[in-house]
Amino acid sequence: MTTATNLTPAPSTGPAGPRPTVGWIGLGAMGGPMATCLATAGLPVTAFDIDPAKAPALQTYGITPAATIADAARGADVLALMVATAGQAESVLFGEGQAAAALAPGAVVLLMATVGPAAVVDFAARLAPLGVELVDAPVSGGAARAATGDLLIMVSGSSTARSAAQPLLDAMAGTAAVVGDQPGDGQKVKLVNQLLCGVHIAVAAEALAYAEALGLEAGPTWEVLRHGAAASFMFDDRGARMVANPSNEIRSTVDIFVKDMGLVVEAARANAYPSPLAAAAEQLYLAGRRAGLGRQDDSTIIQVLRGPQG
Repeated sequence: MTTATNLTPAPSTGPAGPRPTVGWIGLGAMGGPMATCLATAGLPVTAFDIDPAKAPALQTYGITPAATIADAARGADVLALMVATAGQAESVLFGEGQAAAALAPGAVVLLMATVGPAAVVDFAARLAPLGVELVDAPVSGGAARAATGDLLIMVSGSSTARSAAQPLLDAMAGTAAVVGDQPGDGQKVKLVNQLLCGVHIAVAAEALAYAEALGLEAGPTWEVLRHGAAASFMFDDRGARMVANPSNEIRSTVDIFVKDMGLVVEAARANAYPSPLAAAAEQLYLAGRRAGLGRQDDSTIIQVLRGPQG
């Protein structure tokens, strides 16, 4: 069992370390900047995204576009997946993408998406007969930190597989904490992270909508409280967008937290653990999706609490 005392920084290979060939799948708001960090660090990156325009747009950074997922995987020492869901990862590796079959024995899959422990354990077991190991490495930090290589990455897997992936972690992470030796341990720590993030966003929305219900203006109230004991990163960051009646800028969607809080609650239930705040937050995100906000920025969740009068 992983405990907080086991969280240790991953060792760095330094600039003179090996430069593995990298296959990259997923060039979205996070994946694009992350792949760019690898290329600008001198790693050879061949990338694929379901949007055919995204990989060619990154050629100026040294990224080679791949026509198919299998083309990105073929010849890669490390295949990194930055997709949204377990279903997408399944499709990339074992379904239509056929990436697992394209990888050579000795290659490593670096799974950086939040998909839950059960999916990662399953993927690792199915890759093992092919001679391919999996490093579980979900990320936190947002698109801005992804662009500067300053992400928090929660890393688990065998020491051999982690060593193979280390040059990628060095380029993308401000902190790459080794949280366990088994795939799935990284996902467990990420779920703890997402429980905190999801509840913090929900309670920020509730507090600011509550201020409005009391007849206060949300903006000045937020400005006062963000400097006191009630402050948090999420209150500061998402609160700023909530009081501005968020612009069209989308950094993280409501649908992402529908998925992530679902994974949090599912894992809690599987371990007979009550998670009342996570469950309440999940209901709020589900209400947001039902209200048509699923593809909107997660700060728009305040509209659910404001109600039709908001």
